Amino acid sequence: MKPFTDEDVEIYIQSKVEPRHCLVSKTVEEVQKIIQQLTTEISYKATRFQAISNSGIHNENIKVLAPSQFLITVPLRGLTGYKECQVRHWRYYTVHGAKLLSSVRDPEELHQWLEVEQFSKSLQQWHETDVNIEGDLVPAKVLVVFRELVEKSIISCNLSSKVTVLESFSSVVRVAVETSESQVEVELVPTVEIPTCWPEKARWPRCLKRWPSQEKVQCIKSLGFDLLARSNYHWQLCFSRAEHMLMEGLDEDGGCRMKCFRVMRQMKEDVWCAGNKPIITAYHLQTVLFWTCEKYPRTKDWRCFREAFLRLVQKLHKCVSQHFLKHYFVKNTNLLKYANTSDLDVVASKLAVFLENPVFCLD
Repeated sequence: MKPFTDEDVEIYIQSKVEPRHCLVSKTVEEVQKIIQQLTTEISYKATRFQAISNSGIHNENIKVLAPSQFLITVPLRGLTGYKECQVRHWRYYTVHGAKLLSSVRDPEELHQWLEVEQFSKSLQQWHETDVNIEGDLVPAKVLVVFRELVEKSIISCNLSSKVTVLESFSSVVRVAVETSESQVEVELVPTVEIPTCWPEKARWPRCLKRWPSQEKVQCIKSLGFDLLARSNYHWQLCFSRAEHMLMEGLDEDGGCRMKCFRVMRQMKEDVWCAGNKPIITAYHLQTVLFWTCEKYPRTKDWRCFREAFLRLVQKLHKCVSQHFLKHYFVKNTNLLKYANTSDLDVVASKLAVFLENPVFCLD
């Protein structure tokens, strides 16, 4: 079979990419409406948690990992004036507060401890023992409180027919949301929004890089970052506002970066890594796109769709084959570190087949 032509690409976009966009937009709208109702009730019951806003498909609180897999951040109230902690502090307790003879392990690169004293202003509720141990805000304890509120609010909002809390081996809060088209799994993540500074761990941009522009870099860094409650002790650094800004105006020079990304995402969902809980998500693809944009910053590198698209797929294939995809902002963080290597190898083999014979599946 001959390699794809411009006409093949347009047919694929019209028959696959555009219908997907419409379906996901509709799903986001439905899920957002339900979760907004749920979080409004949670916020009424406990002012520490803020309701998510209803701001359309590009809501920064909603990350679509796959058409049926969402991550939604729920902002926390009453923690302002953040500053980095300079003093190394060893912790000696379990998440239940019991003393340990040896210290809890250090956080990984993308994680950190969080002390309530790191905020110049904090509500008294954040000093209470249901979320605080010896001055530390403990994600696992925040998640226990949050999960109870989610369960109670589903009942008080009469959402039991639409929202179900899913069982989990850890303290993360996952719910199944029924939409008119399908069931969507949503992870609800309590989040400390820090729009006032850029973390020291994110040593970005790297020296002598031409993408993005210095003006955009300064704008991005001024948006700050978030800390997500997704593990027992350590808060996870998140850069959703920065990533959203990088994706905005991606093709102001008339390039085809976004077109490449959308087609690659569709091929990933159709052929390379299908399923409701794929091992490779849209977030991984976005990271591949950022690295490729940085390596190829010139306008002329993004004029020919075929060349640009195959370059992206080759980068994805390399990362999946090596089981290694660097986080775009935080050095030495592998986004595939905990992925099942056998599953990654299956995806790598499918990518290799495509690269040998690059044709689109129009069935």
